[in-house]
Amino acid sequence: MARASAAAPLPRRPARPRAPSSSYRHVRPCIDPSVMLNALPDPVLVVDGSGDIRYVNLEAQEFFGLSAAMMEGMPLAELLPPNSPVSQLIEQVQQGRHRASQEGVVIDTPRIGPHHVTVRVTALGEPTDHVLLTVNERTLARKIDNSLTHRNAARSVTAMASMLGHEVKNPLSGIRGAAQLLEENCSESDRVLTRLICDEADRIVALVNRMEVFSDQRPLERSAVNIHTVLEHVRKVAQSGFARNIRFIERYDPSLPPVYGNRDQLIQIFLNLIKNAAEAAPESGGEIILSTSYQHGVRMALPGGDTRLHLPLLVSVQDNGDGIPDDLRSNLFDAFITTKVNGTGLGLALVAKIVGDHGGVIEFDSQPRRTVFKVSLPMFDEAQMSGDPAPARGIRGAIG
Repeated sequence: MARASAAAPLPRRPARPRAPSSSYRHVRPCIDPSVMLNALPDPVLVVDGSGDIRYVNLEAQEFFGLSAAMMEGMPLAELLPPNSPVSQLIEQVQQGRHRASQEGVVIDTPRIGPHHVTVRVTALGEPTDHVLLTVNERTLARKIDNSLTHRNAARSVTAMASMLGHEVKNPLSGIRGAAQLLEENCSESDRVLTRLICDEADRIVALVNRMEVFSDQRPLERSAVNIHTVLEHVRKVAQSGFARNIRFIERYDPSLPPVYGNRDQLIQIFLNLIKNAAEAAPESGGEIILSTSYQHGVRMALPGGDTRLHLPLLVSVQDNGDGIPDDLRSNLFDAFITTKVNGTGLGLALVAKIVGDHGGVIEFDSQPRRTVFKVSLPMFDEAQMSGDPAPARGIRGAIG
């Protein structure tokens, strides 16, 4: 009897597909890349192999002061100064490098003026000759460092003001009283000297009185403040007095939400900044530009606390004067630092203190014919109305 041949192996049944996990059961939404690029806080441009701009995000439009309709299709060379290192970075990437970057690049146009930036160029891949160009104007760490420097300067003035109030005014009162007693029994020639003592004592007391505002540590009473109403009030005050010969240009964002601040204190800030700008501007052709804008995504976590500051509201005061001398820039917000012949050097120290009291940041950029002071402030939120129960502090007039 013949042996039966081995049965042919049965074909394997195909594996039953596993049910997708809950995280993959829904189809992922398709995200438009332009939406993501427009959400970035830095200017972004796409440049093709011919050097023409093919795409710009919202921040790039704001940075260059031009719309996408004007920029897209424009040669990049029209936005950059001659022999800009940006062109070399793009050429390096188009020749094979995946990315290239350089710090300290100056982008200077008649519309926006000079800006010191970091430029990063990255290959896109497809099309192979297109590159992605990112512009970073100033790192957040540097802005925080400047903020802390200015606040420390204000705190040093606060300590000095507290000391002067106790240690100087009382002895001066005794000195002045003694001079007045001597004046009753001295000769006419000696009365000149006793009167000089009294006048100088009064002058020092007036200076100490000006500094007493720094020693007031009561919390601010804050509410929703329309910053454009504040700027309009300050402009009218300036044009009716110290800035009557200055041309004002206003570039406001009408959709700006209210500032969370104290109206009187905000008037003090911008009255001092505009007064300084008016004194720096040339006698003929003097110009001050007031501008407001909304900064997307500007949040800061300052050392010493876990609170993240949201400072989306930017107010700028720009003049066309000669600029701030290099030797004063690092200490500009310190007390008694001034370029004015009869100035006390307390104006910017006071500004730094008030901005710090609001939880804001002040910084400046100075070039010949273009000096800009930028104040970043918090936005009003209904939840904030429950805080700040103390009464508002008073400011005793502008300090030049």
